[in-house]
Amino acid sequence: MIFYPEEKIGVFIDGANLYATARSLDMEIDYKKLKSYFSEQGRLVRVFYYTAIMDDQDYSPLRPLIDWLDYNGYTLVTKPIKEFTDEYGRRKVKGNMDIEIAVDILALAESLDHIVLFSGDGDFRRLLEAIQRKGVRVTVISSNATQPSMVADELRRQADQYVDLDNIRTLFARPRRAQATGDEVYPQKVLEAQYDDDDEYYDDDEGYIDEGDDETAAS
Repeated sequence: MIFYPEEKIGVFIDGANLYATARSLDMEIDYKKLKSYFSEQGRLVRVFYYTAIMDDQDYSPLRPLIDWLDYNGYTLVTKPIKEFTDEYGRRKVKGNMDIEIAVDILALAESLDHIVLFSGDGDFRRLLEAIQRKGVRVTVISSNATQPSMVADELRRQADQYVDLDNIRTLFARPRRAQATGDEVYPQKVLEAQYDDDDEYYDDDEGYIDEGDDETAAS
């Protein structure tokens, strides 16, 4: 990754998207190392972490991660998952964080020189174009090493710099540990809530969630 010493850097992490990518690459993200790495590349202004959460449970498996991030310099943006039944009687869950990510990036763009986006969602292509017109450089981190790809081609093309997570796993990742059933960091319901329909694919049809695999990458 290319950074300049005096750059003001903002990091924006789509939590569920990064989790799904790391799981596909059989790795865990070390968030302490991640923050330290970007702090060393320039003037780190803010690190945002976005995730939907289940408010209807006494204990959420996401809570330890969220609490750790909150106490260790991350800015947490969360919202509760909404469950509803569509006109065909199918249960759906909704908790997409795209709007929250876009609003924060646009709000901070004029105060930053370089934005790092951890997401492969093609819906962000137009957002990247808009902030690039303000003179902000954009690095997208996701993975094309998985089958199928976890990053939309249009997002890769728009980024000033695209970095495959598989190629930098030594920077802030560690081998994925085996998780006991019930110990999932990201329950399947939280993952389902990121998408607009009830199929197994990302909105841009490039990412995939295997509904039969409930193991998660601990963070």
